[in-house]
Amino acid sequence: MISLTTPISVLIIIFFSTFVRSALGFGDALIAMPLLALVVGMQTATPLVAMGASTIAFTILLKSWRKVEVKAAWRLVVSTWIGIPIGLFFLKEAPEPLIKAILGILLVGFSLYNLISPKLPQLKNEKWSFATGLIAGILGGAYNTNGPPVVVYGMLRKWPPEKFRATLQGYFLPTGSAILIGHGLAGLWTPTVVRLYLYCLPVILVSTLIGGWANKKIPQGKFDKIIYGFLVLMGVLLIVR
Repeated sequence: MISLTTPISVLIIIFFSTFVRSALGFGDALIAMPLLALVVGMQTATPLVAMGASTIAFTILLKSWRKVEVKAAWRLVVSTWIGIPIGLFFLKEAPEPLIKAILGILLVGFSLYNLISPKLPQLKNEKWSFATGLIAGILGGAYNTNGPPVVVYGMLRKWPPEKFRATLQGYFLPTGSAILIGHGLAGLWTPTVVRLYLYCLPVILVSTLIGGWANKKIPQGKFDKIIYGFLVLMGVLLIVR
C-alpha cells in the first residue's frame, strides 16, 4: 500500500531524474528506476518511468525538433525495432548478468579512455547508425538497456549539446512509446500508476524546461566530460546489478 508520503518522494525523484534527462538527453531511468523501485515497487516504477520518459521526449521535441539529426534518428529507430525481436530471443538463451556486466565494462572502459586520453576519431558515416540501432534493439529487447549504444554513437558523431539532446529524444520517443504500449497491453497501467503519473506531470514539465535551460549553458567540452562521467556511472551500475 502507498503511504501519504509516497507521492512526495516520487515527485522529488521524478524532478531530479527529469532534470538530468532534459539537460543531458538521457539518464532519467538510470536515476529513477532504482530509487522508485524502493518507494513504490518495480511493477509501479517501470510503467511510471516509461510514461515520464515519453512525456519528456515529447516536450523536448516540441521546441527542439528542428535540431534532430533526422538521418541518424530514423535509422536508429528502424534498426532498433528490427533488433528488439532478436533481443527477446536472446533473453531466453543468454545469461543477463553476464551480458550486462560485459556492457558495463565496455562503457566504463570507453568513457574512462575519453576522459583521460586523446579523443576517439569522429564518425562521419551515417551508416554506422544502422549497426548501432540494431545492437541497441537487441540489448533493449533482452535487457531494457538500449540507451548506452545510442549515447556512445552520439558522442562519436560529435554532436553539439542541443543536437545531441534533441536527436536522442527523436530516437527515444518512438522506441519508448512502443515499450509504453507494451506495458499497457501487459496490464501495468494500474490506477496507482496513472494517479502517480498525473501527480508528476506538472513536475515533469517544469523540470524539463529547467533542464533545457541548463543544456544551453553547458559548453561542448564540459558537456562531453559530463556525458562520459554518466556513462561510467551507468557502466558501474550495470556491472554491480
